[in-house]
Amino acid sequence: MGLGGLLVPALGLAAAWLLGPGFEPSSWLLPFFSGRGRLLSPAQLARYTGAQGSPGLYLAVLGQVFDVRRGHKHYGPGAAYGVFAGKLVGRFYDENGAPTKALEQANAVIEEVLKFKGQNDEKKQFPPCNSEWSSTSGSRFWCSKQSGGVNRNWIGVPRKLYTPGSSDSHCVCVRTTGPPSGQLDSTEHSDRGDLDNPNLQEYKGCHPLADWCVLKD
Repeated sequence: MGLGGLLVPALGLAAAWLLGPGFEPSSWLLPFFSGRGRLLSPAQLARYTGAQGSPGLYLAVLGQVFDVRRGHKHYGPGAAYGVFAGKLVGRFYDENGAPTKALEQANAVIEEVLKFKGQNDEKKQFPPCNSEWSSTSGSRFWCSKQSGGVNRNWIGVPRKLYTPGSSDSHCVCVRTTGPPSGQLDSTEHSDRGDLDNPNLQEYKGCHPLADWCVLKD
């Protein structure tokens, strides 16, 4: 996969996250990567504001041009995001359509933002356990509705969470009922929450459904 194939989905995720409701990445104009589109100057793009008599409703993010007509109620004149329509956000391509250094820097920032978002989503799914240690009783892990700083309506049970490809693990609280995360609308499930996630492991010597666990050192 070339540079374009990597940047397009990254920009799509970032744009959807940044621009909110009504954003439709399926109808992109790809002026550089696909070869099917065309380059637009700021003056040309400014015509596509969605106003009466305008030829369309376009939005540029990091040099990529989007057709946002499906989100007219969000991006059209007078709408919440209408101030963005028909305006370039930065100068990320030169007059030949080649990406500039600014695009590389912006893409690096986007990568960090998406990485942080992914970590935050994982923390909501698997909040860290409460923990304490003493020389007399060893290590104690337990879960509560606020453990890990994540407020929720379930307590969960302690489990080791492993990062794929790594032998390192840390204690997280795991939901024990309902459908697994990512399938919350499913009506056919084993009612075990995320207990069957392949990256989890039980603590030996601890009851598998207890909300606390003590490990002797």
